[in-house]
Amino acid sequence: MTFRAGSRSTSLGEFTPRSILYVAPPFRHSHFDGKQVVVHDRSETLHEIFAYNLYPGPSAKKGVFSVLLDIGEQEGWITAHASSVRVTTPYDNETVVMHEGASGGGKSEMCQDLRREDDGRILLGTNVVTDEPYLITLSETSDLSPVTDDMTLCHRDIQDGSGRLVVADAEDGWFVRVDGMKTYGEDPHFERAVIHPDTPLVFFNIDGVPDATVLPWEHTLDSNGKPCPNPRVVIPRRMIEDVIDEPQPVDVRTFGVRMPACTRDNPTYGVMGMTHFVPPAIAWLWRLIAPRGDKNPSIGEAADAVKTLEHGGMVSEGVGSYWPFATGTQVAAANLLLQQIVASDRTRYVLTPNQHIGAYKVGFSGEWLTREWLARKGGGRMRADQLAPARCALFGYAPTDVSLDGQPVRRTLLRPETQSQVGIEAYDAGCAILTGFFKAEPAQVPER
Repeated sequence: MTFRAGSRSTSLGEFTPRSILYVAPPFRHSHFDGKQVVVHDRSETLHEIFAYNLYPGPSAKKGVFSVLLDIGEQEGWITAHASSVRVTTPYDNETVVMHEGASGGGKSEMCQDLRREDDGRILLGTNVVTDEPYLITLSETSDLSPVTDDMTLCHRDIQDGSGRLVVADAEDGWFVRVDGMKTYGEDPHFERAVIHPDTPLVFFNIDGVPDATVLPWEHTLDSNGKPCPNPRVVIPRRMIEDVIDEPQPVDVRTFGVRMPACTRDNPTYGVMGMTHFVPPAIAWLWRLIAPRGDKNPSIGEAADAVKTLEHGGMVSEGVGSYWPFATGTQVAAANLLLQQIVASDRTRYVLTPNQHIGAYKVGFSGEWLTREWLARKGGGRMRADQLAPARCALFGYAPTDVSLDGQPVRRTLLRPETQSQVGIEAYDAGCAILTGFFKAEPAQVPER
């Protein structure tokens, strides 16, 4: 199969392809020992991609991402590895949130509704030591209008000079990860779209039966007997409910990080609080490193990276978290990111963890509640007296209080060092792990 991305027209109306993608799955097994291989051949006028892979993520889709990054590097703009959503609060206030992060960092989840228990309450987390659940009550939640899912176009021609980054979708179809879906009713809008589609869809690693309805929470089993960690559905964006087609200015850029559990008996780097505000310089640093951790579910990793992630370590996904798809240089990409951040001086930057906050297993609940709170705060507007420096400098500042519908979130979720199962010593050990990782990674950039 051959796909063409981008084109140029002459005065005579002739079509000239800017890039061509060749998808040749059989060669993965006949020439590359079953490995995932993507080959790029770039000239001044044409970018050709040879994708030897049955799996469309790192070949077809990410091949197009590579082309956009290559064109952007030449012209001075970025296609961010991010999702974005317009959040409308119960009081009709609107905030656009753009969520970045390495693979598994919560990009698809940012466009999903909060999950509720059968009694309507929200499970914020479960203590991994005591098995105690922490539930809160939220009567109303905000309405979500997705803008982008994974490839977010930050083209120079759509910027409006407002000091906020303006984004648009670079995809006509979304490649949605559904590993977080376990049972019926967790995401009704998406379930309705994929169970009763008006056009055929493509499912990957979903346990489908011929002539029967495909259910997105029934994932195939890997050879170890566990559900595949990377089930996907390819769905046209027009089938996503309330999707927005026009470019949107971003109020808040959040960055998601997978965190392992951290306890006194097993200190790890999982010490980020639920919400942290960071200055632009630190926000840029997080995007330069883009750490992956806590058993990241993506596939195709080198054996040493898989081993590191399985044992609670970190690996770097690199500049902007889109580096695995880039064909240019890290220095050029880093400078483009810096220029983008400097130009967007009215956009706020926030860090939010998923999977764990200290000794609490939270999944993506912390990210969802942060989104809800930021929107109700009018795009995350904060006074200086509402923030306090985080104990770990990489986390910037933590809010002194987070309340939703008059219900405060426990301080222990905002400052994990105050958790009885964590404490100062384990927190500082986790901070040292993160700091060491951040010091080591940038030193390698000039060599790549």
